[in-house]
Amino acid sequence: MSKPINSVVSKVISVLGLLALMSPLNVTAQSDEITFHKDIEPILQRSCQNCHRVGGVGPMPLVTYDQVAPFAGLIEYKTGLRDRAGAMPPWYMEKDIGIQDYKNDPSLNDKEIVAISTWARSGTPKGDIADAPEPLVFDDSLKWTAGEPDLIVRTNSVTKLAGTADWWGEIDRVPVSLEQDRYVKSVEVVEVNDVNNTTGTGRDTVGGRYIFHHMIWSTAELDEDGNRVEESVTGWPVHEVGRNPDIFDPEGGRLLRAGTYIYSDSVHLHSNGQDTTGHLEIGFRFHPEGYEPKYERVSLGLGNGVDISIAGNQDNQELHAYTVLEQHTKFITFEPHLHAPGERMCLEAIWGYTVETLACVGYDHNWVRGYPFEDDAAPLLPKGTIMHIVGYMNNTETNPNVPDPRNWQGSGNRSVTNMFIDLGMRVKMSDEQFHEEMENRRQVLNLSPNDHVIGCPLCGAPLVAPMAGNEEASD
Repeated sequence: MSKPINSVVSKVISVLGLLALMSPLNVTAQSDEITFHKDIEPILQRSCQNCHRVGGVGPMPLVTYDQVAPFAGLIEYKTGLRDRAGAMPPWYMEKDIGIQDYKNDPSLNDKEIVAISTWARSGTPKGDIADAPEPLVFDDSLKWTAGEPDLIVRTNSVTKLAGTADWWGEIDRVPVSLEQDRYVKSVEVVEVNDVNNTTGTGRDTVGGRYIFHHMIWSTAELDEDGNRVEESVTGWPVHEVGRNPDIFDPEGGRLLRAGTYIYSDSVHLHSNGQDTTGHLEIGFRFHPEGYEPKYERVSLGLGNGVDISIAGNQDNQELHAYTVLEQHTKFITFEPHLHAPGERMCLEAIWGYTVETLACVGYDHNWVRGYPFEDDAAPLLPKGTIMHIVGYMNNTETNPNVPDPRNWQGSGNRSVTNMFIDLGMRVKMSDEQFHEEMENRRQVLNLSPNDHVIGCPLCGAPLVAPMAGNEEASD
């Protein structure tokens, strides 16, 4: 059983609460101006209230001043973690290295984190209600953050009893009930169960509510024995607890075939602390009829799920994995996947003499995130690029996810064993498509010969030297 963190959090709350009560005498005039309605409430609306509200998955509502002020110390602590496990909001992209433009990024900037800390330590002033933004209105009948699906497929219900061991296995095959093939622009998986939203279960899983840790799944036709017909298989992003929706490249939609079934032989259930019955709902959003993708998905084995060795009672242990791109490749998302000892992963691209860090991300096994690059920031990497990921592991008592740091850990499916994989989405490009994408980016970003674009080592090349085969250059 994982080491409880409630005692740690309680100590932090006590210390920070004491600091708030001991509000320093030399608080500046600027600090006095930080008030709930003017400065803190807009931050909460943008990055917190979607989960932290009555009916949301957060453990406490953070909407009104009276709801927020008692948790000022905890909010300061959680937001101050920035990009490490436990940080709120749960977005762990490091802001001092690599690409910084991502879709649906809820994270706070340095100024907002300082404002929260100042407010918590200066007595949590309420301020003038006239400064408050308009309250947000939530519709709890809408549970889809990527938009209302065109098709919803529901798995069979399962029951997980309180205090029982983790379970791995299969769930029933479920028909997709689609009459014609359609290309999918996004897929989102949500768990629906009978846990009361307002009370939770007291467990330190996401919202204290969920029993599905993950589901590895695909869609496929089935033969007479109920087995997948391999020629018909479409793979989909792994569902994991806390996961955000998966939005495919606008020109790289994924095909959902008519007459297929949802198929999974790898479902992981864990107890949330009370008897719970739940199921998964899979929401597909479609491209218009007649849509044809420009780019094809590429499978890239970047990681190691087999040969892993993590020593006991040691921090900052590194895992490394490499692969070479066989096609020009556009990276749509970066998605670190580690297990309990995992704290961080970095993605590097090696092209010629250049070694460039594309992204470094903290990791929290309770909030598995995919990080979708903005369209004009997605890495465009030529074939022959060496991709390198580095995982940083903490198998010590300072990691609350590790039940017994004295133990050596190897690879495996359980949370207390390990995987080390980048599960991000990518598409491959022909020479013509690759050159077209780079030219697009040069135009959109208005690049000069002195500009450098992280993740696009050849974007500037035609600005300083003609490319081979360029007919205009030979005239």
